[in-house]
Amino acid sequence: MPVGKIYQSLGGFYDIASHGHMYRTRARGNFRAKRIKPIVGDVVDFKSGYVLSVHRRINRLSRPPLANLTQAIIVTSTQEPRFSAGLLDRQLVALGVQHIKPLIYFSKLDLLDPEQQAHYLKIAKYYHDIGYDVFAPKKAFCPTTLDLLKNHLTGQETVVMGQTGVGKSSLLNHLKPGLNLKTGQVSKALHRGKHTTRRVHLIIMNHGLIADTPGFSSYEILNVDIYHLKNYFPEFVKNSSRCKFRECLHVNEPKCQIKQMVKDGKIMKSRYDTYLHLFTLIKNRKPIYHKKH
Repeated sequence: MPVGKIYQSLGGFYDIASHGHMYRTRARGNFRAKRIKPIVGDVVDFKSGYVLSVHRRINRLSRPPLANLTQAIIVTSTQEPRFSAGLLDRQLVALGVQHIKPLIYFSKLDLLDPEQQAHYLKIAKYYHDIGYDVFAPKKAFCPTTLDLLKNHLTGQETVVMGQTGVGKSSLLNHLKPGLNLKTGQVSKALHRGKHTTRRVHLIIMNHGLIADTPGFSSYEILNVDIYHLKNYFPEFVKNSSRCKFRECLHVNEPKCQIKQMVKDGKIMKSRYDTYLHLFTLIKNRKPIYHKKH
């Protein structure tokens, strides 16, 4: 039975790549009853125009719906739409939970005055210093930065993610000239972009696969418990051995090294604020009960 990878999902059809050919298929009729929904990135068995089974996924994102990723480029705008440290940190945690390596790309630095640019370069340096791969070109689509980014794409399955209007499609157009993905303008009233990408699909690029996705602005509450959340903040992990309590959650405990470092300006307050926000959301969420079949 042929095996392939779903490259595109659109209108109930699935385009599957297998042995150098592309096949358009539909899901078999009993998938809905079994609550099986194939998504882009899935490895599947197919025959006679139908997807018959979905192989076990390495990981899965729900917003956007993608499977079996190795890394993600988070495009975060410095303005139009406005920079959101909370959203960036939430994206980083979500990727960490799914074991997807994040690459952070700061866009639109060229639109800032020198003082603003220095501010965001300082933020970019912080994320680099705590262990993330960061790209912060002072000039839009700097060739040197694009070449460095291309090197990270080789042999990887990558998603480009971020709010609508941050420049995802523009970045892909510069990474692969001739791609001609549609780009849009940002609403001046809302400081948010209008959707220009309406489907999820994989693009062959630099001997790897990359997904262009519709923009989105938020995440559902993460599938992680409050005791493990701290493990997705690298600077917390690095410095928590100096807390008084071994299992310190960095919230209400006395003599907490993380809280002290926030107070001293050694850990970004926005990072700690995001941690507390997520901690509270996860702590207060209602349990999910699954029906027995």
